[in-house]
Amino acid sequence: MTLIQCPKCEHTVSSVASRCPSCGTLLTEYRFVQGQRGSLTECRRCARKVLSGAKTCPYCGVGCQIDLSVKGRSVFRVDAPFDSPPNFGKLCVKGRFGISEFVHHKDRLTTPLIKRDGEFSEATWDEALDFAAGGLKRIRDTHGPGALAGFGSAKGSNEEAYLFQKLVRTGFGTNNVDHCTRLCHASSVAALLEGVGSGAVSNQVNDVLRAEVVFIIGANPTVNHPVAATWMKNAAQRGTKLIVADPRRTELARHATHFLQFNPDTDVALLNAMIHAIIDEGLVNQKFVKERTSNFQALKENAKDYSPEKMAPVCGIPAATIREVARMFATSKGSMILWGMGISQHVHGTDNARCLIALTLMTGQVGRPGTGLHPLRGQNNVQGASDSGLIPMMYPDYQRVDNPEAQQRFQALWGTELDSKPGLTVVEIMNAAKAGKIRGMYIMGENPAMSDPDVAHAREAMAGLEHLVVQDIFLTETAYLADVVLPATAFPEKDGTFTNTDRMVQLARKAIEPPGEAREDLWIIVELAKRLGLEWSYEKPSEVFEEMRKGMNSIAGITWERLERDSCVVYPCENEGDPGEPVVFRTHFPTATGRAKFVPADLIPAAERPDRHYPMVLITGRQLEHWHTGAMTRRSGVLDAIEPEPTASLHPLDLAQLGASPGDVITVESRRGRISLYSRQDQGTPRGAVFIPFAFYEAAANLLTNPVLDPFGKIPEFKYCAVKVTKGGEKPGNPGYGKGRTLELMYS
Repeated sequence: MTLIQCPKCEHTVSSVASRCPSCGTLLTEYRFVQGQRGSLTECRRCARKVLSGAKTCPYCGVGCQIDLSVKGRSVFRVDAPFDSPPNFGKLCVKGRFGISEFVHHKDRLTTPLIKRDGEFSEATWDEALDFAAGGLKRIRDTHGPGALAGFGSAKGSNEEAYLFQKLVRTGFGTNNVDHCTRLCHASSVAALLEGVGSGAVSNQVNDVLRAEVVFIIGANPTVNHPVAATWMKNAAQRGTKLIVADPRRTELARHATHFLQFNPDTDVALLNAMIHAIIDEGLVNQKFVKERTSNFQALKENAKDYSPEKMAPVCGIPAATIREVARMFATSKGSMILWGMGISQHVHGTDNARCLIALTLMTGQVGRPGTGLHPLRGQNNVQGASDSGLIPMMYPDYQRVDNPEAQQRFQALWGTELDSKPGLTVVEIMNAAKAGKIRGMYIMGENPAMSDPDVAHAREAMAGLEHLVVQDIFLTETAYLADVVLPATAFPEKDGTFTNTDRMVQLARKAIEPPGEAREDLWIIVELAKRLGLEWSYEKPSEVFEEMRKGMNSIAGITWERLERDSCVVYPCENEGDPGEPVVFRTHFPTATGRAKFVPADLIPAAERPDRHYPMVLITGRQLEHWHTGAMTRRSGVLDAIEPEPTASLHPLDLAQLGASPGDVITVESRRGRISLYSRQDQGTPRGAVFIPFAFYEAAANLLTNPVLDPFGKIPEFKYCAVKVTKGGEKPGNPGYGKGRTLELMYS
């Protein structure tokens, strides 16, 4: 017998109960015939086949477990098992309604494509693979390994990420390999590795239920991590003090005891003021600081110039409020910090994270349930892809490529010499491609033609490559630029492991066959590797996972057999039989000294400030209904019907000042580009700012964003640039893969 949660009231119930004793919900309607996880069982109600608890939702970092109802080769329904972490039966609108349609969409790539005379034509797999590998090999042998680069995917499995980076490092001979973590939490990871020795979260998201104070800053969980947001709302309902800090008033602010709507770009001012207040009021946990940290004196000296009274005019939060929330955070029995892209996607993103780490360390709010640091991961496997080595300066498990011991370890494991020079990051690769230094690229499951900052520059750079290989499930904006396109598998069509934001390694099992001639990503990578001269013989993910265990201490204790039995295991799990550690840093930090380090931060302004020509601030982000660049969710009729058109949100007074009404076409322009889209009135958007989701090709927000980088994390400043907004402009067009319904038609 196990314990599950009632789907209605979340009361803990025995797995054999027929009704919830709290609310009376009939539980048998939600339960399937008992069977091994990952096996096809029959639903009691309709007798159709159900793949039970065997898949990970392909969207955000929560990594919800899902049940797929399968008939023949098709998924016709998505549910969630009520006894499976991390979601316990919960799903957001994307997870419940945004899967089956994109998986079976008519736009799925089913045949390899080679571009001849500017047009794609169908090819056999042997032709496409020979052409793809031949171009990459020619550039490598002619211009050297540094002329090649690869972008892996945070939507693929751990095994795919591991083999991809291994291919680039051993087949290309370079460390020029990166993925979308560079565009989301690179600065957070840089600060965490520097401060506490680990880039992963210290506690799981649902630990907010054990916290007395929860501090959420620069994140919009109700949109970006909806299921995780339910834990936060539940915590607030149970009496947890919820502090939400963000330039935009989001839905979660309704549940907060304190909402801090600080001025954009003033994160460090607010956080340093809190640090000052804690020191000033004698609330530092001296015992913890003395026994488990270093460099506190430097932080103390730096904080002298950042009193709440001095910073209040800068960040826009009253000094008394800053002191109140600082006091609340420092004196609680358990305080937990969660943050998102609003912290990381700045030129001072690393400094923002350094301040959050300092708040946690100086108050001793780490190493216990209901405390700690949690950067909310954006994509479903961004944690696992990073762990697996899809980072230009890190081997798997965050072992630096310029560390001789790490280099020797992987040379021995992989049987080849490795380059000790750190590779280029995402934006640096694009700049090098534009300059002609990068001549060939292999991109798997990423869409930089939509996701990179200043995408006009990125598109021009990719269009100028001598050879571009793209592996994906759709002909994305990036794939249109490719010389060869390799049709890959969607998540229900393959086996593999995924690691969610909670450090939970989850086994996902194949449910259906891929369409047409589409092949599993693992097979494609292996076949390309063979053609590049590598003697690879991997046939299944379990073989790759076994090799990963040899190079990654964090998962060394997790066997494939254990995953088949238990479905998921939390790392670190260094020895077989270890239960895994949901809470880390209990007794020490994984640094050379065992101590965490304080790193002070000073005020650094955004790279581009508003002026008389561009007087407003652009903030980009996601929507609840659409995911990332829209390639999957905009091919879902349900989601497209809810949000069919690109919009820009402005404060009502700013909209009135433009002489525009909600629904009017407006034009937003930066120094890099302009887009026209429909206006949306939003009281939560601050005066002088405009918020634009980046999922819409016909009004791509990243045509506007600034590619300037944080010097430590090498992450672009997506969350701040100067723009001007005017009424009017050309109506957004139809991208071709959604319904393309206009607001004018909807409301006429």
